[in-house]
Amino acid sequence: MMDTKHWNLTNTDKTYSKQAMQEAAELLKNGYTVAFPTETVYGLGADATNEAAVAGIFQAKGRPQDNPLIAHVANKQQLIQLVMELSPYVENLIDAFTPGPLTFVLPSNGTCARNVTAGLSTIAVRIPDHPVAQQLLTNCAIPIAAPSANISGKPSPTVAGHVWNDLNGRIAGILDGGPTGVGLESTVIDCTQEIPVILRPGGVTKEQLEEVVGTVMMDPALADQKEQPKSPGMKYTHYSPEVPLWLVDGSAQGIQEMINQEQKRGLRIGILASVKTARVLKADEIIPLGETMREIAANLYEALRTFKQGEVDIIICEAFPEEGIGQAVMNRLKKAASTHLTL
Repeated sequence: MMDTKHWNLTNTDKTYSKQAMQEAAELLKNGYTVAFPTETVYGLGADATNEAAVAGIFQAKGRPQDNPLIAHVANKQQLIQLVMELSPYVENLIDAFTPGPLTFVLPSNGTCARNVTAGLSTIAVRIPDHPVAQQLLTNCAIPIAAPSANISGKPSPTVAGHVWNDLNGRIAGILDGGPTGVGLESTVIDCTQEIPVILRPGGVTKEQLEEVVGTVMMDPALADQKEQPKSPGMKYTHYSPEVPLWLVDGSAQGIQEMINQEQKRGLRIGILASVKTARVLKADEIIPLGETMREIAANLYEALRTFKQGEVDIIICEAFPEEGIGQAVMNRLKKAASTHLTL
């Protein structure tokens, strides 16, 4: 166990914030792990060039060693310093979507530690669009490896309180920058081939990418658990709440009939659904996720963490259209669900 420092940057003066940033940067440069906000979720950072420091991430999270990490950098120049080459279309994607929730898989030049890349010849790199992340990376002037700042397998953290609940005593510090924005992890795109391939859907949609570079493929390995992952989020169970989650594709009437049936068996039912569907359902606890898919994405992980053991026995979640960011929402829900049903 270690003392975990909590720097609250949300209601503090600039002098305190500057000091907090300097302290966090020094800890990172000295081989410690520090959590910080990005525009997607909170990340757990360590010096990406220091194998021992990166090992601290895996230890704190309980994360499998063959699951690669994303190296975070402040700008395009720092990204170029980590890779062998950029495919011609990568420059266009960088200009269009960075800083932002897009991670590039590119040929590694070996600058980052082997446990960042899980021994692969490629590295995942992104330039986050969050003022705290940007300032921290600028202060450090080193690439920071950072997966989500949670216990491996649990829903990713979208506020500092989630990080504190999971990792207090396991990491050196938490930079509290308030709630994140997108609420789902970055899109990961393999840029080592002629045609870019989405390895993990996220905050930048397939449709947005295609507007810039034309054809974009979806990796069939998204559904293949036997493949060694090229990207975070491609392997192992993720995002699981404390109680079983049933993902249900069907009408509000069909979902209500399922609720009634399970309640007759003595089970307490929690519901995750759009505002429209939530209005017409009756259950033990109902959490409306939002009216738009962007709202649903932003609220998903907070909602998954809300349901506790002892309060409900099953969470029934409405399935959503796999269009735009709905593709990323459903990717996360399928990984979180113990059962996927079509009515």
